[in-house]
Amino acid sequence: MSGGSENLAAQYDFFEAQVVRTERLGPTMLRITFGGGQLARFASGGRDQSFSLFLPHPGQAAPVLPVEEGEGWFAAWRALPEDVRAVMRSYTVRAQRRDPDEVDVDFALHGVAPSSSRSAAPAGPASAWAAAARPGDRVILLGPAVQDNRSVCFHPPAGTDWVLIAADETALPAAAGILDHLPPGLRARVWIEVPHAEDIQDLNVSPETDITWLVRDTVTTPSPLIEAVRAATLPDGAPYAWIAGESGTVKTLRRHLVGERGLDRRTVTFSGYWRRGASEEDLRAEALTGGS
Repeated sequence: MSGGSENLAAQYDFFEAQVVRTERLGPTMLRITFGGGQLARFASGGRDQSFSLFLPHPGQAAPVLPVEEGEGWFAAWRALPEDVRAVMRSYTVRAQRRDPDEVDVDFALHGVAPSSSRSAAPAGPASAWAAAARPGDRVILLGPAVQDNRSVCFHPPAGTDWVLIAADETALPAAAGILDHLPPGLRARVWIEVPHAEDIQDLNVSPETDITWLVRDTVTTPSPLIEAVRAATLPDGAPYAWIAGESGTVKTLRRHLVGERGLDRRTVTFSGYWRRGASEEDLRAEALTGGS
């Protein structure tokens, strides 16, 4: 292993944890608080800090994950039967606390009542697990062991005058985490798309932050997020953009900001959290096999 790989591996570790409590934030969003002694070593870098969460299948007391294999854990995990090996998903740290050591994770529940809509696909295993989660349920986190890690992507360059944030409900926890960590005085224009008006949250925003909530239940356009950003009058000065959510929407917004608004592509951070027409399992399979 090269020195760079060794440094990268040192940034992350496995952490056993269990559900401490759950809280409904709206029809679509559910907050689950995880706790456990091993989380004393979990070192979130804040903002859009991501990590991998391993969940058990129904009937399993804990996720089946061969952490004892060390660096070979991934190959050993993939070699297990699909209905046995732990369900792996990527999530964002919404908040972290000490004494006691706890991590909040907000789940966007799709296909699970009461969040289900007439067009919702059936719930994936992660949404189904979260909706049924109870205190004591066991999980494993693969996350940061140091705060300065590569899974924090929000990095406005020096000289940034204002930031643009565009997200749907799947990226709402990351956007909220970013707003919590914005430097005082930095101006922000924020658009967040959610399925229902009841999913709107009271976020920690400064007077310099202008946040617009877009509710899909109240519009007929297929992508209110795209239309809202396209129609916006943006501030003067050097911008930095962070866009996350449905991959097609994210790509369209990136093309608009770079190609039509003239933003330097190096100042646009973007991430597709899901793709319309593809299930969680489809995307996970593509990621594991290197598919497009």
